[in-house]
Amino acid sequence: MRRSIVTPGAPVPRWAALLLIADLAVAGPAAAAPGQAQPARVDNVQDSTPLTLQSALAQARVNSQQFRAAQAASQLAAEDRKQALGALLPSLSEFSQYIYTQPNGTPSGVFVANDGVNVYNTWLTVHGDLFSPGKWAEYKSAAAAEAVARAKADVAIRGLVATVVQNYYGLVAANRKAASARQGLQEAQQFLVITQRQEAGGEVAHSDVVKAQIQQQQRQRDAQDAELAALKARLALSVLVFPDFRDAFAVVDDLQDVAALPPLDDVKAKATGASPDLKAAEATVQQQQSDVGVARGGILPSVSVDYFYGINANQWATTNPDGNRLLGSVVQAQLTVPLWSWGATQSKVRQAQLRVQQAKADLTLTQRQLLANVSTFYGEAQVARDQVATLRTSLDLSTESLRLTLLRYQAGEVSVLEVVDAQTTLIQARNAYDDGLVRYRVALAALQTLTGTL
Repeated sequence: MRRSIVTPGAPVPRWAALLLIADLAVAGPAAAAPGQAQPARVDNVQDSTPLTLQSALAQARVNSQQFRAAQAASQLAAEDRKQALGALLPSLSEFSQYIYTQPNGTPSGVFVANDGVNVYNTWLTVHGDLFSPGKWAEYKSAAAAEAVARAKADVAIRGLVATVVQNYYGLVAANRKAASARQGLQEAQQFLVITQRQEAGGEVAHSDVVKAQIQQQQRQRDAQDAELAALKARLALSVLVFPDFRDAFAVVDDLQDVAALPPLDDVKAKATGASPDLKAAEATVQQQQSDVGVARGGILPSVSVDYFYGINANQWATTNPDGNRLLGSVVQAQLTVPLWSWGATQSKVRQAQLRVQQAKADLTLTQRQLLANVSTFYGEAQVARDQVATLRTSLDLSTESLRLTLLRYQAGEVSVLEVVDAQTTLIQARNAYDDGLVRYRVALAALQTLTGTL
């Protein structure tokens, strides 16, 4: 802050008087009412609270439509299993009926099939299947389908995690590149000032100033493009994380916190034991094997029993006028044996067996693909980790190279083209270093996603 000392009796400058009046105008209300509460300053939470990766993942799980659909499919499959289990257990139902037949002088009335003018039917029915291979196979198939749906929900979660991680660190890298572009613009502006000063001293030609101006304008355009890329990355992450539209939020830049890479054998063991793709493939095999039992159920016999307790009489009473009991029970058993279906049932069995073979082939493919992904992501993380140190060294060397080149330019030892080349090299080194950090974090996050630790 600029300070001025005014001696007594000296004329006060106009700018000092205006500044004093402005200060009094701002401090006036507070000085006039010291006991009065001042309005509290409200900070914008979405601007002042940086978004961490874990909080972004938590919010994305809540707001992701794809994850909600996978969860709904899992819940629907659980209800299908409950329905299949209910079909295996005994059922209880109630039946009530009244039949009126026009009388004609006979006990049955005009319809011979009826037992009388008034017929009352009221009973409870218990139905149970004693032997039903088809229904039991349907229950096992529904249970396997539920396991498949749960595994696919886990697949959706991990796919969401991978997408959020890529967009999160994509935004971090875009912010870094925007800062690098602004720094490059500042360096170009400083070099322009140097060339103008050198030209004024007669040390360089005007062409150097023109080249510096061209470089400064190019760096300005690069800065604008970098800001636009950062905005696009921020909006892409916002769509995944927030339930409403937001374009003003910050993220935590933790690229420098390089985590250690676990041993490959541990990663393979964890990935094999926690892979939802592998669980979904295994559950699919179980489901298709159960469907074979469902198809074979059309060939095997089934036995069921029904128990009835109630009234089937011409009076709404427990006894008739003669004192005979009308309230009682009936038990009946049914044996159903399929005899001929023109080969349709056998065809269904063959279809189910073919699906089992395909499911087993998909399982082996999933196992191979999982191990290939682990090796690929691990190799990617290894290379990226090893390159981070060299990229950092290149960045330091590029920074020193630009400093030395500027000194040599001011001493008249190098041309303007070498300065421009050094500036471009430094910007490329900064961007390459940031890309290397993002590459390692994304590859490490992919391994953590495969092992279920993220």
